[in-house]
Amino acid sequence: MKPLAVLLAAAGALLCAAPPRAGTPPILKVSEVQPGMQGVAWTVFQGSEPEQVPVEIIGVWKNAWGPRQDVILAKLGGKAQRTNVAGGMSGSPVYIDGKLVGAIALRLSVFSPDAICGITPIELMLEISDFDESRPSDARTPDRAQPRAALQAPGSPAFTPIETPLAFAGFHENVLREFGGLFQQLGLTPVQGGASAALAGPKPGPGAAGALRPGEAISAVLVSGDMSVSSLGTVTYNDGKRVLAFGHSFFNLGPVEMPIAKSEVLTVLSSQFQPNKFANATEIVGALRQDRHSGILGELGAEAPMIPVSLKVRTWDGSSAVRKEKDFRFHVFVHQKWTPYLMMFTLFNSISGLNDFAEEATYRLSGKVELDGSPNLSLATMLAPSEMPVPAPMLLAGWWGDRFNRLFLNAVKMPRLKSVDATIDLLPARRTATIETAWAAVTEVEAGGEVPVKVFLRPYRGERIEREFRVKLPAGLPKGEHRILLSDADTLNRLQTAAGAMNRFLDLKETVSLLNQERGNDKLYVSLVEARPTVYSDDKTMPSLPASVLNVMQSGRTLNRTFVTAPESASVQMAVPFDLVVSGSQSLRILVK
Repeated sequence: MKPLAVLLAAAGALLCAAPPRAGTPPILKVSEVQPGMQGVAWTVFQGSEPEQVPVEIIGVWKNAWGPRQDVILAKLGGKAQRTNVAGGMSGSPVYIDGKLVGAIALRLSVFSPDAICGITPIELMLEISDFDESRPSDARTPDRAQPRAALQAPGSPAFTPIETPLAFAGFHENVLREFGGLFQQLGLTPVQGGASAALAGPKPGPGAAGALRPGEAISAVLVSGDMSVSSLGTVTYNDGKRVLAFGHSFFNLGPVEMPIAKSEVLTVLSSQFQPNKFANATEIVGALRQDRHSGILGELGAEAPMIPVSLKVRTWDGSSAVRKEKDFRFHVFVHQKWTPYLMMFTLFNSISGLNDFAEEATYRLSGKVELDGSPNLSLATMLAPSEMPVPAPMLLAGWWGDRFNRLFLNAVKMPRLKSVDATIDLLPARRTATIETAWAAVTEVEAGGEVPVKVFLRPYRGERIEREFRVKLPAGLPKGEHRILLSDADTLNRLQTAAGAMNRFLDLKETVSLLNQERGNDKLYVSLVEARPTVYSDDKTMPSLPASVLNVMQSGRTLNRTFVTAPESASVQMAVPFDLVVSGSQSLRILVK
């Protein structure tokens, strides 16, 4: 062992060195690393300038990452002895004798009194730039969230990837409570954060070319604008154009297009349980290109596409006048699995924490999604509280997320969303009504005649609603018994939605068409039902098919092109609007003479 005086002198010499700059530094290979070597790591504790942290090599842990993938174990000194290995330190570069060794990426499991870390060798991280467009099979997405596996057996001291702080700026506490569990399962730590006005869109700022020196804080941006979500790590390597960071994966998505930004660290929370950096993302400087097992790779000055979203939230008083409104504008990361989820919790956040919130409020949404190369998608629904344990805002967020999920899971074509615009009205009271009963003034009528109908709806805590109207029968309606169906939207949408779900190769235009055909739930629908079969295929409805045509279709169907048949055909004659969520159905039998 070296005398203490020698070690202190070496540490003093290291602390006089200047922060690393962009370029291609010499590399110290894993095979050259020896226990007892003294080095230095660079990371930001406050502000934007990286500081030195003394490093002592413990040894090389063979095959820790996988076959022929070693991890270097080290002990940190200086400020890291107080903060421990904190979230946000992922990617902090480690140098020995001016040579780059790798990135701090792992930490010993909780309650360790020593700041012991695992270093991902830079050799393994540099392999990231050699990857093509292949996608890892174990990508972490909302539908596959599982806790990160420890690198040792349960019950023993375990090294795990350092938790990545996920900073939520402009989000209410209840949103983090509702959605934070999923991010924790993905190895991310949700924290309240901040973001500057420069993070309003995906376009890189003017200083992008000289940004993100080794040791500086870096953020990968999922949402930017009036509300933002960004992950925090540290830059390991910068060759002037490309940067490497984290030393472990973010979501392990493989090839990806996501904005990256500079960050300013506010403080480091010291804790043996979950130490973390708190930071503000400050300015977009490039795009993340690869998210791999041993780190992330970004390109400075590049722009990653994002989806611009505009949400207007209006609150109404009891006299049907708008009392107050708020406008939210933000951009969302584009990914087939992550975009629907991000859309869901940003909408939930937009209607959370309002002073106008009431338990019995009803939510009415209208808007559109503008798509490139496809018709626009119309959005319209109403949701009110019910006896279900799920609150209405969460139901609305789920409905909203499902629209985008059905777009992005299209097996034929990836959608390109140009913009999303919607208005959410917060209406006082629970506005629901159930179709209670109905009757027809006459039950025998000639084809082409009219049937006077009266229907009664029972609202939640209110007087019974009565409506009268006349149903015009087609002139060519066959003689015999028929039905007039008074129903909600779900009754009419059910079979057509099921038919679309059965075709795995429904193209994007057909998917949009199917969604646009769904009827709104704030109307009562009056349909004429005939005893002739209907075929629902993809986004098409073929009513009153002759038996011969149906037999030909059934004999020619394939596994990839299935359809749903119903024994009756229901043609909508009219839609009676209500400013209520309508549910239920009633049938009236009539005889055509």
